[in-house]
Order: sequence, then C-alpha cells, then structure tokens
Amino acid sequence: MENERGSWGSNIGFLLAAIGSAVGLGNIWGFPYKMGKSGGFTFLLVYLALAVFVGFIIMMSELALGRKTGASVVGAYHAVSRKFKWIGWLAMLAPFLIMSFYSVLGGYCIEYMSLNLSNLAFSGAEVKTGSDLFGAMLTNPFGCAMFTILFLVVCLLIVKGGISGGIEKFNNIGMPALFIMLVIIIIRSLTLPGATEGLKFMFVPGYAVKAGFISEAPGLVTVLSTAGGQMFFSLSLAMGAMVTYGSYLDKKENLVKNSAVIVVADTLVALMAGVAVIPAAVANGIAQGIALSDIKLGGPSLLFVTLQDVFQAMGRVGPLFGVIFYLLVLIAAISSAISLMEVLVTFFLDRAKVKGRTGSRSKITLWVSVAILAEALLVAVDGLGSNGLWLPGQGGGATIAGWNDCWLDFMDCWSEGIMMPLGAMLMALMIGWEIKPKSTLEEINHGVAGSTSGLDAFYSVCIKFVVPVAMAFILAGQMISFFGEANSVVCYIISIVILFAFWVVALLGHSKKEN
Repeated sequence: MENERGSWGSNIGFLLAAIGSAVGLGNIWGFPYKMGKSGGFTFLLVYLALAVFVGFIIMMSELALGRKTGASVVGAYHAVSRKFKWIGWLAMLAPFLIMSFYSVLGGYCIEYMSLNLSNLAFSGAEVKTGSDLFGAMLTNPFGCAMFTILFLVVCLLIVKGGISGGIEKFNNIGMPALFIMLVIIIIRSLTLPGATEGLKFMFVPGYAVKAGFISEAPGLVTVLSTAGGQMFFSLSLAMGAMVTYGSYLDKKENLVKNSAVIVVADTLVALMAGVAVIPAAVANGIAQGIALSDIKLGGPSLLFVTLQDVFQAMGRVGPLFGVIFYLLVLIAAISSAISLMEVLVTFFLDRAKVKGRTGSRSKITLWVSVAILAEALLVAVDGLGSNGLWLPGQGGGATIAGWNDCWLDFMDCWSEGIMMPLGAMLMALMIGWEIKPKSTLEEINHGVAGSTSGLDAFYSVCIKFVVPVAMAFILAGQMISFFGEANSVVCYIISIVILFAFWVVALLGHSKKEN
C-alpha cells in the first residue's frame, strides 16, 4: 500500500503554496509598522540586504534539504547530520507552539469579518468603536474559543485534502484572490485625506521622528535585528515548512529560481500590505485629531482597533471594505497555518511509513488538530491577558518585558524568539562546517542550466560566515524584544557563546556519509 504523502500537481502550485506560507499575519501588521518605526527606507534597504544574503540562502538550503531526503523535517536532519540531527525537533516544536496563537488570531479575523458583514447587511445597527469591539471580544472567552475552533476546522479540511488536493488547491485560488483584494484596499487607502503622511512614515528616512510618530531614531543594531527578525519570520524559515514543502518537490524543479520567486513575492506583498494599512491608519488618526505619537500602528490593536475605526469612518461602504480586508487577512492566516500543520502531519505520515504502516492522512490531521486546539484554547480563553489566566514566570504581578501577561506572548517568545533563530543558526553551521556546502549545492544545482560557479561561491561564503553571524544578531535581538533592553548585554553574550560553541561542535568529527 502507498503512503498518503502525495506530491505537488505543478510547480506553480508549489510556488503559490510556498508564497502562501510566507505571506501571513506578520506581513500585514508587522512589516509596515516595523518599517516605519525603524527608519522607513533605511529599514527597507537593510531588510532587502538580509533577504538576499540570509533569507534567500536559508530558503534554498531548506528546500534542498527537504528534496534531497524526501523526508519530514525531523527525518531530513537525521539523514544528513550526526551532530545536529536534533535540530529537526526544534523545527517541529516551533510550528506547534506558533499554531497555539495563530489559530486564535485567525479566529479573530473570522469574527471581525462576520461583524462587518453584519454591519453591511443591517446598516441601521448600532456601531461600536474598534476599541469597544476588541475589548468585548477579548473578554468573551466562549466566543473566542468558538471562532478558534472554526478556524482550525477550516485548516483541518484543507490539510486533510492532501498536498495537491487540499493545500495546492486552496492556494491556487487564495493567493490570486489575496492579491486582488490587497489592490482594492490599497486604492481605497491612498484616496483617504492625509494618507500621504502614512506613506512618508514608511518611505522617508527620519520622517517618523520629524513628524512625531516616534521620539528618536533607532540605532543601526536595532534596525538590523528588527529587520532580520521580520525577514526571518515572514519567510517561514526554520519552522519546518520549507523543508516539508521541499520534500514533495520534483527533482526537475529549479530551486534557485523558486527560492528567488518566493523571497521577492513575499517582500512585494509585505510592501503592498504596508501601503494598504499604514496610510489608512494615519489618515483616520489625523481626521479624528489624534496626535501622531498616539496613533496605534503596531500589534493586534492595528488590525482590530485602528483599522476597524477606519472602516467605520468610511460610512455605508465601510463595512464592505471591512469584509474585504478581514477576508484578505484570513486567507493570509490560513495559507500560513496549513503549512505549519503540514509540518506535523508529514512527520507522522513518514513515521508510520518507517514502521511499515500506511499512515492515514485524515486520522493524523484530526489528531494534530486536536492537539493544537488544546493549546490554542488556553490562548483564546486568556484573551491577551484580559481574563487573568496564570502565566509561567508571572508571579506577584511581576512581568517580563516582552510578555504582556498573556499566553500568546509566552508561546511567541519560545517559538519565534528562541527556537526559530536558533534552529536557523545551527542549520547554517551544520551545512557550512559539518556536512560542507558542496553536498547541499549538488541538490540546489540540480535542474539549473549553465555554469553555477558564481552561485556556488556566493552560497558557500554566505552559509559559512554571513548567515551564522546574522542569525546570532537576530537571536539576540529577538531575546531582547522579549526580555527587555536592560538585559541586552546578557542576550548578546548568550547568542555569541552559542554561535562559537556550536561552531566548534560542527568542526569536530565528520558528517554522515552521503547516500
């Protein structure tokens, strides 16, 4: 009997799915806000440089690792490395923890889309402010739990359909639809009075300080760590998704071209999301007489408070744009969530095959969804800390800088903040110094026409030197964002010690023999 692993129906289907995995909630609210707060165009230049020298390299490496081994993320690392075979478990646990809050945020999108649809259908209904709606939603644990379950059911049905029959089909429709809706929101956003202030906030270096959005410009190290963290998470790196998607990829496909397309498309959508979101938020704040420094441009409040007020201020057509926008965000959330679920499902399918059994995708997907639901309900009922659930390390009212007394930030810290950048750093050390770049380049160059000497040299230098050092800075920056600036020296010391310790580990001994 055949294992229910499946394969991509076409390269376009793979690309749309990979782009869908990369394009998520982080693009919609994280990129534009961080870009504006970190120097606008200066941030963009740093982001693009990191995308080329770090993101593109890791993307190719993960796709190559998946395709070379044809295995889940755990099996892939076990197949190629002696020293770092356990990294696959980091890439398994990270998406599991991420799904605990991603499912909840996806549920918020469904609820807000429903609210706007209701306002559209019943134009005479009482309209509450975005702040009132968001507060009421967070303090309604039952409602949050129900919408979280609904989001997970949608993801379950898609992943249950398989790679080509579920994930590929959804993204073949979802990604073009997302792009069209994004264009519609951009057009409406840019026609609002005062929208140009939002564009300046994003694209004019130093304007955020000059106009009063922020008090002072961040330092270069802060911009580097902020841009690196955003690039890293936005591209779905070190969370097992690209290794898993790569394991389903045909040998004839060009990994270099595919990796470049994914990185460029993700960056383009992030920029478009910024142009859709930030000018509208700034324009609405100006119209209400709010000081620029008080306009909320980051975090959940941007999507679920500020932008909801924007749509309500548009009058009768506002709910229509609200439905379009939250449907757009929902598609982005689903496309990323199903890739994270697939990491877990593929692991159990491969595990069943190793044990000589046929893995049932339907049953495995169901049990994976139940496990995710168990942790997601904790985050949902907590309501971003509104309902006072106990949180580890939060005794006697004490708080850790990046944890706003909520389970969402706790899960985010361990997955995004530590496991993912650590896993990417160790993968680069593994490829660059233990198994050597040559073996990975053989897989990357498979299907590439013409001379690859230039690419080989570029890849080798980046994977051996640039990526590990950059990931050390990103790891330190992520830890600082959660544990506070007061602990920045300690965070940098920890990151540097980890880098050099595992670099020595990679140099000692030999890798597994090539199959």
